[in-house]
Amino acid sequence: MTSNVDIKALFESGVHFGHKTSHWNPKMAQYIHSKRQESHIIDLVKTVEGLDVALPFLSRLVANGKQVLFVGTKKHTKDIIRETAIAAKQPYVTERWLGGTLTNVATITKQIKKLKDLEKRMASGDLEKRYSKLEVQRFQEEIDDLNIKYGGIKDLNGKPGALLIVDVIGDANAIKEAKTLGIPVIAIVDTNADPTLIDYVIPGNDDAIKGVQLILDYISAAISGGTNSIKEPVEKVAEKTIDKTKEK
Repeated sequence: MTSNVDIKALFESGVHFGHKTSHWNPKMAQYIHSKRQESHIIDLVKTVEGLDVALPFLSRLVANGKQVLFVGTKKHTKDIIRETAIAAKQPYVTERWLGGTLTNVATITKQIKKLKDLEKRMASGDLEKRYSKLEVQRFQEEIDDLNIKYGGIKDLNGKPGALLIVDVIGDANAIKEAKTLGIPVIAIVDTNADPTLIDYVIPGNDDAIKGVQLILDYISAAISGGTNSIKEPVEKVAEKTIDKTKEK
């Protein structure tokens, strides 16, 4: 089957540039093409293969009513991750990952409820009627603070169908919680990270903004297309895609 992923575009956006050889993770060996000037070069054929497995899974996941939680807290890529998630109408975490975001549902739900209640009261003018300008200002500051922490997940409906991770090392806690709950993890994995923690590996440079954006564009398109896909049980799709990975 012909891939819809443009390997030339991946190359031009710098997806193939890995870390220095002194900082590599040996478990990434199968995804490395060669060495150049003391740095590893990622095998873009493997990147295409990874996307070809992950994208159909994401499409069918969304078609079955599941959400994809975007996670990326690295300073220079978090804006494009947030923008992509919002455009795809998916939840996201781009500030610090709060422990228990997935595993401590009661506490997180309580905080989100508080945020939504305050926003509703602020929008209706209820707070303005009941409190002084200074007090209303403090309520607004509380809303802003809660939005920084929980704004991206306030429309998360229960357990997400999958996590999309851009920085495997920086967001290790998110991956740990997902694994605890059996949530599939799709991730861009650079040469210094451990791919064995990831269910759907997309080998690539996780620092190159153009490269990350390109991969996110493919992912966004897959999610958008999911609403028009033929519905199929997610478990069957997962079995198919994992089997394809094993064949390779």
